[in-house]
Amino acid sequence: MTYKALLKQAEKDIDKENLEKDVAKFLIMHYADISVQELYLRLVQEVDVDLIEQFNQGLGLYINEKQPLQYITGKQAFYGHEFYVNEDVLIPRWETEELVERLIIYIDITFSDKKLDILDIGTGSGCIAVTLAKETSNSNVVATDISEKALKIAQKNNEKLETNVKFLVGDLFEPVKNMSFDLIVSNPPYIPNGEAIGPTVIHEPEVALYGGNKGLDFYERIIRESKNYINPHGLIAFEHANNTKAELAELALKYYPNAKVTQFQDLSKRDRFTFIEVGEL
Repeated sequence: MTYKALLKQAEKDIDKENLEKDVAKFLIMHYADISVQELYLRLVQEVDVDLIEQFNQGLGLYINEKQPLQYITGKQAFYGHEFYVNEDVLIPRWETEELVERLIIYIDITFSDKKLDILDIGTGSGCIAVTLAKETSNSNVVATDISEKALKIAQKNNEKLETNVKFLVGDLFEPVKNMSFDLIVSNPPYIPNGEAIGPTVIHEPEVALYGGNKGLDFYERIIRESKNYINPHGLIAFEHANNTKAELAELALKYYPNAKVTQFQDLSKRDRFTFIEVGEL
């Protein structure tokens, strides 16, 4: 069987389940360890029997068990780096890359002349914390998560990308008592309890998905409790659902009446990010 025939049959099988046909291409690239350019060059070549067997096993996990591609391959690209992921962590999304990009620019403009203490709450795979540590030269990064399993993955990514993030297990700020930070960032669970999710998303850890009846429980807790951990001239930065912009601004000003609240859209023009500047910067 040629690569073209294998790909065509796989796409047909995936389409029957109303899933993403492009997954077939990414699975072939993964198991053959080739780029997309190499795949197109091989379309008329015969596929090794062992490779077909591996590919079909992965395809079965996707079609029959609805496992996300990233859990099948064990990796996800994020901000130009490859992160290890499994079912213990939320899969990093491209929107979160945008959050990180905005933070890197903000740090470069606002905190360029000082050593910066950063806290990432609910770090999961560590994609935010590790990337900030990797891409900024003046940052000391600490990250927390309630899941010990998630932190094992985060530490693995920390070592892989040769960064020095300090990971601590516990609920929100609980592990960082008596510490303070210039920048607190979080992409906490924000799906309202009971809301329907996609067939592959159900494989992601529930603790990383649901955020209370309105999806805002963790935001309120973080904003309220941050008063004991944010430095006088600091920033709190969130990624959030695209329909909670107004509620986030209201929460920010409830606990920080004099804060400067700036909100941004993602590349798809959806309200996605809220920055809360505390004090004069």
